[in-house]
Amino acid sequence: MDADVVVIGAGAAGSSTAWHLARRGHDVVLLERFARGHAWGSSHGATRIFRVAYRELLYSQLATQALPMWRELEQLSGETLLEQTGQLDHGFPTAIDEIEATLRAGDWSFDRLTPAQARERWPGMDFDETVIYSPDGGRVFADRTIETLLRLAEDSGADLRFEEPALAIEPAGDGVRVITSRDDVTARTVVVSAGGWLTRLSGLDLFGITLPRLQVTAQAPVHFAIRPGVAFPSFVHHVGSDAVNHTFAYGAYGLESPGEGVKVGIDTRDLVDDLDARTLDVPEVAIEVAADYARRWLPGADTDIASAVSCLFTMTDDSHFILDRRGPVVVMSPCSGHGFKFTPILGAIAADVVEGAQTWATEWRLPA
Repeated sequence: MDADVVVIGAGAAGSSTAWHLARRGHDVVLLERFARGHAWGSSHGATRIFRVAYRELLYSQLATQALPMWRELEQLSGETLLEQTGQLDHGFPTAIDEIEATLRAGDWSFDRLTPAQARERWPGMDFDETVIYSPDGGRVFADRTIETLLRLAEDSGADLRFEEPALAIEPAGDGVRVITSRDDVTARTVVVSAGGWLTRLSGLDLFGITLPRLQVTAQAPVHFAIRPGVAFPSFVHHVGSDAVNHTFAYGAYGLESPGEGVKVGIDTRDLVDDLDARTLDVPEVAIEVAADYARRWLPGADTDIASAVSCLFTMTDDSHFILDRRGPVVVMSPCSGHGFKFTPILGAIAADVVEGAQTWATEWRLPA
């Protein structure tokens, strides 16, 4: 065997998994198709929202478990990775009622506000129908987190191989052989955390793995300058009810991103049919849509000064994650646009799965 475990993909989930496995004493090889710190996937950029305020208890509990792990990661690295600057949800009353229920269940503090009360506290924003504020939410620093995890994994002995795509996996005795663009790597276990490239990896069927339907979508968060004297908490704007996927139905989200302005994401979900043909160019219409939103709901944003980035969401139909095992293969896709805040705990759960523990949620299982 070349390694105990091969991890495919060095995004948030893969880098966290590699670190946890290496610190537990496993011999780990981490394969990444792009260069270190690349911008082609889902984990790049300066900031992401951190929140314990969810409409479903499972994810509120997971964020609760992730919080001390974020602090441990900061202590080990000496880096600031999570700032609890507060987080707002507003809009559709059913969504806000469900969030209040999960916050009560977790004994988290919160303020339920009218739009007028919220405008008084955050004059740079306007609010829709009803509002709830969670002071324990905030932001995490994405690029900084990934580099921290990679460095800690390396320090723990992991072999990091960049610009070495995994092309296929195949059985090798009781383990696996991973075919890469350079060489083969054999291991007892492989963790496939390839994001939008998950469906392009050959050989999963050899292990009895059928993936659920995955849609790879491009998102284009836009950063606007912040007018003087204005500050923004992180926020999610719920614009209506979705009977099929009510847990994650929202229309816009955002947060203050230091050095960049206020980040605004509109839930457009533009399908990416060909990852190889995709560029990082942001369509002008994406900036216009975000600016229209900001002019209506974020009076503290200066929409004349804008910049934008492109990133991928890999969406399941129900917006739940995938984390399951078939023999020596662990498939991990904590995706659907809301996974980054759980980065440290998901790596620990994946490491548990590699070691034979049964700790993951039933909602995350592969199709039988």
